[in-house]
Amino acid sequence: MIPKLIHYCWFGRNPLPADALKYIESWKKFFPEYEIKEWNEDNFDVNIIPYTREAYKARKYAFVSDYARFWILYKYGGLYFDTDVEVIKPMDDIVKAGSFMGFEVDPCANRPMGAVAPGLGLGVTPGLALYKEILDYYTQQTFELGVKSVTVVTHTTNVLKRQGLKSYSGIQDVAGVRIYPSEYFNPFDDGTGKLYITKNTRTIHWYSKTWIDPKIKWRIGITRMVHRAIGSGVTSRIRKFLEKKLNRKI
Repeated sequence: MIPKLIHYCWFGRNPLPADALKYIESWKKFFPEYEIKEWNEDNFDVNIIPYTREAYKARKYAFVSDYARFWILYKYGGLYFDTDVEVIKPMDDIVKAGSFMGFEVDPCANRPMGAVAPGLGLGVTPGLALYKEILDYYTQQTFELGVKSVTVVTHTTNVLKRQGLKSYSGIQDVAGVRIYPSEYFNPFDDGTGKLYITKNTRTIHWYSKTWIDPKIKWRIGITRMVHRAIGSGVTSRIRKFLEKKLNRKI
């Protein structure tokens, strides 16, 4: 049974933004019997491994959370949400079914294995072997922000693939974890800003991107407006056309 605990991470000693406080209230609404626990510098050792120490020193606190969430859940079990996740519907049936994760991107032609994102929400009993495998990877890594770094989404998806994750869109049971399609926990299209809620949707990940440079967040906002105006498909074709032109000149 999954313990009645909801964990979240907030490193950096800044106050929680108003949106995060609002989303935490939604957790309280749908999980009234659960204890909600914030993990920060006071109760989690940010120097526990070189990866987290270096990420914290670089003030890239979201990357500290990438390791911390799995360490916390491996030890204590419970639920985990990023602070930009809003619960909009009861999840009792999902919690009763056992440990869970969710697809950020369902398996498709461009991404045959899809993408499983821990930040959407996690539920687990303590000591799950899959989490130990995810943690062991980080103990062998140093923090390197940039094109060479492997995101927690890619790493988690790769581990699940080794454990039997299949290339089809639907509920899958892998290594003691039930993986749900994106409609359950990720109905918000970050690229277009559109929301696709279905009868199965339980949470919304609002992509606050507190870890991204403000200039990049501004550029993402502009891209989202363009997608809304002319469509993401048209935008993609324009980008590919321009890339071909530039490559020819080079």
